[in-house]
Amino acid sequence: MTVHVDIVSAEREIFSGLAEMVFAPAILGEVGIAPGHTPLLTRLGPGEVRLKLEDGKEQAFYISGGMLEVQPRVVTVLSDTAERAEDLDEAAVLKAKEAAERNLSDHSGAMDYAKARAELAETIAQLQTIQRLRRRGGR
Repeated sequence: MTVHVDIVSAEREIFSGLAEMVFAPAILGEVGIAPGHTPLLTRLGPGEVRLKLEDGKEQAFYISGGMLEVQPRVVTVLSDTAERAEDLDEAAVLKAKEAAERNLSDHSGAMDYAKARAELAETIAQLQTIQRLRRRGGR
């Protein structure tokens, strides 16, 4: 059995197809969605969305957060930023993480700490996505 999944960012549709299982980073922890799941609407944090496809393979995506909507036959992930995990640039993510850490240590009063913490959380989630992809042999 499968469910139709759409992963959409503010810029474009990232994925549209069938999956046997969807795993997503809900605010209170990871959720697993199987075909026939009860309808659900929840916020998502930054992290990895994994799809178990019909052929048994997995496909991973990084999202910056957003919303997850589960309907009887369709699962929709809406995110400001979404990209295929294999498209993440580790060097750029590490550079962004270092910049966020520097901003958090800036005690001059000119930094927006909430924004810096959010940027740091996002880069850490991207790095975790890259590391999980590597462990599964995708890189």
